[in-house]
Amino acid sequence: MRQFIPDRLVSARLLQGYSLQDLADKLNNLVSKQALHKYEVGEVTPSKEFISKLAEALKIDIDFFYKIQKIQLHSVEFRKMSLLAAKEENRIIEKTKEYISNYLEIEEIIGLKNGFVSPFVPPININDLNDIDVITDSLRKKWGLGVDPIYSVVELLEDNNIKIVEIEGGDEFDGLQAMVNNEFPVIVVNTSLLKKDDRKRFTVLHELGHMLLPISSIPLKQREKYCHQFASAMLFPREAMFKELGVKRNRLHIQELGALKKQYGISIQAIIMRAKDLSIISESYCRQLFFYIRQQGWKIDEPFNYIGHESPMKF
Repeated sequence: MRQFIPDRLVSARLLQGYSLQDLADKLNNLVSKQALHKYEVGEVTPSKEFISKLAEALKIDIDFFYKIQKIQLHSVEFRKMSLLAAKEENRIIEKTKEYISNYLEIEEIIGLKNGFVSPFVPPININDLNDIDVITDSLRKKWGLGVDPIYSVVELLEDNNIKIVEIEGGDEFDGLQAMVNNEFPVIVVNTSLLKKDDRKRFTVLHELGHMLLPISSIPLKQREKYCHQFASAMLFPREAMFKELGVKRNRLHIQELGALKKQYGISIQAIIMRAKDLSIISESYCRQLFFYIRQQGWKIDEPFNYIGHESPMKF
């Protein structure tokens, strides 16, 4: 006889973003939130009839309550706004766990193993952009990329056994990264917010930076800066930057930057920041360019689109 698993009720509720009171309301207050809590901690087992009502209220199949969940996320790190509610965080985490559980079940059926091996990254202290470039150059070499544009960042990471999950969320988070059962990494991106591929590419690599860079002990603001620089350097390595733009420029043209965006899949704004970081352009000229971008209304919606396509395919 199958046994009701209390933790699965918790997961199902969090997947919908419900509090205990929300679920009680969905059930037309047939039971109190206190009674639901007893179901969730295993003090009381609901009847078969009430399990059916729970499944209907939570929009899931009854079998969900009987399926053992073996997925744990460790070292979860969100790229989020401070307004992201705890209920939404929990919903995203539970949705990720459910996706990964199904992913691993299929891999097990067809006999695939995760086989994740952390790429070699020099164990150095990061003090400036040059250290970031040393690491990205090493990683590109390890993955056989040279200095060429990366056609699909998502496909590259999937080929190296990093799971990529797409979730529809609000405007309060871009993505997250975590370890699954302390065995392999997962990166989650918010498709509701990251509608353009250049932003998705940058976010995925930003999360990869959090995963690989030795920056856990430094302040959050500096970690974010280094991960921004890591993503930019992976998309547009310095050797390619110098080849495309030269070592010193007094002026950059939007059409020129747009062409590079199409080729390398990196936003115009990220190219400008990368050019400033590599001292190709001055800081004052960088500010001028960003002022112009704001005037044109391009801060959120830039012109020119990347010609590639970013979407998880392996699952």
